[in-house]
Amino acid sequence: MTRTIVASATREIVIGFDQPFCVIGERINPTGRKKLAAEMVAGNFETVIKDALEQAACGATMLDVNAGVTSVNPNETEPGLLVQTLEIVQGLVDLPLSIDSSVSAAIEAGLRVAKGRPLVNSVTGEEEKLEAILPLVKKYNVPVVAISNDETGISMDPDVRFAVAKKIVQRCADFGIPAHDVVVDPLVMPIGALGDAGRQVFALLRRLREELKVNTTCGLSNISFGLPHRHGINAAFIPMVIGAGMTSAIMNPVRPQEMEAVRGANVLNGTDENCTNWIRTYKDYKPAEGGQAVAAPTAVNAPGEGGANGGRRRGGREARMARG
Repeated sequence: MTRTIVASATREIVIGFDQPFCVIGERINPTGRKKLAAEMVAGNFETVIKDALEQAACGATMLDVNAGVTSVNPNETEPGLLVQTLEIVQGLVDLPLSIDSSVSAAIEAGLRVAKGRPLVNSVTGEEEKLEAILPLVKKYNVPVVAISNDETGISMDPDVRFAVAKKIVQRCADFGIPAHDVVVDPLVMPIGALGDAGRQVFALLRRLREELKVNTTCGLSNISFGLPHRHGINAAFIPMVIGAGMTSAIMNPVRPQEMEAVRGANVLNGTDENCTNWIRTYKDYKPAEGGQAVAAPTAVNAPGEGGANGGRRRGGREARMARG
C-alpha cells in the first residue's frame, strides 16, 4: 500500500489510499489576493497568521505556504519572504507544510528551515524543472507534487497527461526518489469549459492508482472555475474524486460545505473508523430554522483528522501552468 509520509516537528501524517483524505489548506497564498500580497511585501503577516490558525481550526491536515508576491525578480524577493512566512506558520501550528513555489532557490531556502518532512510543491515534466527540483527532493528526503504538464504545455488528452506523470515518476526513480514520495497532480480542468473534465480526471485517477500506484492531489476549485455557486460543484466533486482514488487536495478548509463532503466521504470510505471524527465534529450540529443550513461547527484539528497520526489554488502552480 502506497504511503506518503509528511511531518511537522511534532506531527506525522500519512497520505494513502487507506487513510482519511488529506486536506491541504490553500489560503496562505498571495496570488490573486492584492491585500495579502501588499501586507507581505510590507512585512505585515496579520492575514497569514489569521489564515494559518483558521485553517488549522477548521480541520486542514496540512497547510500550503506560498510567498509569490510578485513576478518581478522573484529569484531575489521570494526566497527570503518564503523563509519568513514558513517560520511564522510553523511557529503557530503543528501541521505539516507544503512549500509552494515555482522558484527553485525559494524551494531550497524553504527546505533549509522547514521542520519535519514537508511536501515540495512542485515539479513538472519539463527537463529544466526536473533537473533543478529533483536533486533537492533527494537531498532533503522529502516528497514532491508532480504536475502532469511538460514543455508542450497542458494537454487536453488525458492519455498524454498520464504519460507525463509516468515520465516524472521514472525520472524520480533515476534520482533515487521512490514512487511513494511522488504525489501526482493529474490536472483538473474547468468543467464549465470542458464538459468531460470530470470523467477525464476520474479515469486518470484510477490509472494513476492502479498502474503507477502513486498518491494524488489537485487544485480542487479548478473544477468549478467560471461557474456560479462554485462551492456546490466543489462539494459534489470531492466524494467523486475520493471514490476514484484521489488521496489529497489543495483546497479551502474554511468552507463548511466542502469540509462536510470530505468528512462524509471519509465515513463512507471507511477511513473515519467508527465515524469518530464525524461524531466529534457534528455531535452538537443543529439545522437553522426553516430548514436553512447553518455553518458547520469549527472543529480543532485533533489527532486523527486527516491522517494516521494525527477557492484558491494558485501561486507557484498557476505560474507554472500559465506557460502552457
